[in-house]
Amino acid sequence: MKGKITPMSKLVIVESPAKAKTIKKYLGKNYEVMASMGHVRDLPKSTLGVDVEHDFTPKYLNIRKQSDTIKGLQAAAKKADKVYLATDPDREGEAISWHLANILKLDVADKNRVTFNEITKSGVKDGMAHPRSLDMDLVNAQQARRILDRIVGYKLSPFLWKKVRPGLSAGRVQSVTVRMIVDRENEIRAFVPEEYWTIEAKLNPQSSKSRKGFVARFYGIDGKKMELNNKEESDRVLELLKDAQYQVSGLKKGTRKRSPAPPFTTSTLQQEASRKLGFQSKRTMSAAQQLYEGVELPKLGAVGLITYMRTDSLRISDEARAAASSYIEEKYGKDYLPASPRIYKTRAGAQDAHEAIRPTMPEMTPESVKENLSADQYKLYKLIWDRFIASQMADAVYDTVAVDIEAAKNLSDQQMTSRSDVCLFKASGFSVRFDGFTTLYVEGKDTDEEKEGMLPVMEKGDLLKLLELGGNQHFTQPPARYTEASLIKMLEENGIGRPSTYAPTISTILTRGYVEREGKSLKPTQLGEVTTSLMTGHFAQIVDPGFTAKMETDLDLVGEGKKPWVQTLQEFYGDFSSTLTKAEEDMKDVFMKIPDEETDIVCEKCGRKMVIKTGRFGKFLACPGFPECRNTKTIAVEAPGACPKCGGKILEKKSRKGKKFFGCEHNPECDFMSWDAPIAENCPKCGKTLLQKAGRGAKIYCSNAECDYERPVEKK
Repeated sequence: MKGKITPMSKLVIVESPAKAKTIKKYLGKNYEVMASMGHVRDLPKSTLGVDVEHDFTPKYLNIRKQSDTIKGLQAAAKKADKVYLATDPDREGEAISWHLANILKLDVADKNRVTFNEITKSGVKDGMAHPRSLDMDLVNAQQARRILDRIVGYKLSPFLWKKVRPGLSAGRVQSVTVRMIVDRENEIRAFVPEEYWTIEAKLNPQSSKSRKGFVARFYGIDGKKMELNNKEESDRVLELLKDAQYQVSGLKKGTRKRSPAPPFTTSTLQQEASRKLGFQSKRTMSAAQQLYEGVELPKLGAVGLITYMRTDSLRISDEARAAASSYIEEKYGKDYLPASPRIYKTRAGAQDAHEAIRPTMPEMTPESVKENLSADQYKLYKLIWDRFIASQMADAVYDTVAVDIEAAKNLSDQQMTSRSDVCLFKASGFSVRFDGFTTLYVEGKDTDEEKEGMLPVMEKGDLLKLLELGGNQHFTQPPARYTEASLIKMLEENGIGRPSTYAPTISTILTRGYVEREGKSLKPTQLGEVTTSLMTGHFAQIVDPGFTAKMETDLDLVGEGKKPWVQTLQEFYGDFSSTLTKAEEDMKDVFMKIPDEETDIVCEKCGRKMVIKTGRFGKFLACPGFPECRNTKTIAVEAPGACPKCGGKILEKKSRKGKKFFGCEHNPECDFMSWDAPIAENCPKCGKTLLQKAGRGAKIYCSNAECDYERPVEKK
């Protein structure tokens, strides 16, 4: 052959431009790396798109908004000598690669599928060195899930439109999630608080001059535990304790070890980011995706800072463990390394295809990359990095002490221990002998734990002086509403959905108005309660956690090649179809009304009490006299401070896209508006309300455009 021989050109297709940019850097000039921008084919929007009579055959169409992307990929594929499908290394990514293979007319049996657990030089090189054929079991598991969700949504949603309200939707995972939130609300309503009392004594050794003391709690009388159910019982014990002496009757010393939490899985990352950073799961997964796909670093260029963020596994590579150990020894010393390497056991039934979420380069500390990350990226990377390094550190060791204290009049009486008026108090505390992993990281908790403190040095027989004594009334508390963290934990424990679906599920039930936020808590709306009532009454299986969990297990079996996907759909569809037919017959003439939430705000046009309704742009006030009275109002949420222009109230508002802003109550006459939140503090220079800017460049500054006062936000 005459002429110059050109090297083979290879096309690598990933999902996002950011990932494409990072990978291109590692592959060199003989490779073209392009992004599919997510899915390229899907079921049609206007019809079911599934032939339920013929093995649930799906009808896939090219996504219209992806037409330019598809044309570009087809043109590049024709020119390339080899095409590699390098979408995300999970069930969804496998399906995207399969759809790409169909569109680009690639042989699905060809070894053209590559995956990257981390977007680093070694991770990319390793992935490219081990191409494989498409995993059709994974593809079929995704198809089964998509078709199942389509059948439930497409068949059930119109039923809700007719019986509750137009525009509603049902979903296999979303409906059971709403049901769990509604069930918790019903538990809270049904809860009957019970009264109980505690008695606490603040004590000190006789020799101590401190007024701080330590707290011991009443346990019982004559060594037997005693519950105090009311004030009368508490007062009887307090009467016994008048002029009592206090003496240490027992002292138990010991040690306690505390081990670090394992590195993150998708679920635990979302939980911890919610607890510690206040991140919603959607925000967590967005920042994690960016850290995985690659960020620009000086001298290194684009590099992925964490491993793949959708994983159930606690496994980590030997190289990563060695790198963590090396860093720990250099930074903290050998004492901070465990006696043997830590290997965490992944729970039964978890998907173990990938490692746990960890930094790709443990030596790359959060502080060393802080300037090159956004605020969210930095916070999440620090959380992941701290958790991973701590997971490879030594246990924390505590010296513990538990003290029994007897209290009675005339403690010198030799028969004291057999007397029925001897009250027993207990106190416990600890001191840190060795801080171990806690020097870096401690896992957050969903509920407040009773805090133990340091106790003074005491010995058995020591007399103590009483500083304070009092009885305190308490009431048992109802179960707490779910937060995102506790809901995700419950979904995982019950096997509902998969970690990668938690963020979109929570986002969906909030967007569609079935659930609303109240602070950090998730509370069902009237709409959520009505639709859940209908679903539990007529589609009990769909909202049954056990049934939903079994479906997830079946889908996992499909992905493992242990169950045919068509059989899974057949087993579901027969019962579902007959249940839907029966529900339509039973509710032929029934329409479920969503009760209005009445307010104390009086309609100035007709005198009725206005009610809260939900519209396209959120909640608003409406007169219940509609259609005779059509009066409506926006719901005003007052912010701190006063308008710097006219002195009116500042109200919290939302734009049409749902973004929060602040404006004057006298709008449009007064045009004051701010994206930054007012705070309950006035400017020391001009007296106007101060505003706080969040995120990068965070500061507190004056709302008066003519005043130049500003200061940095104090770090907590």
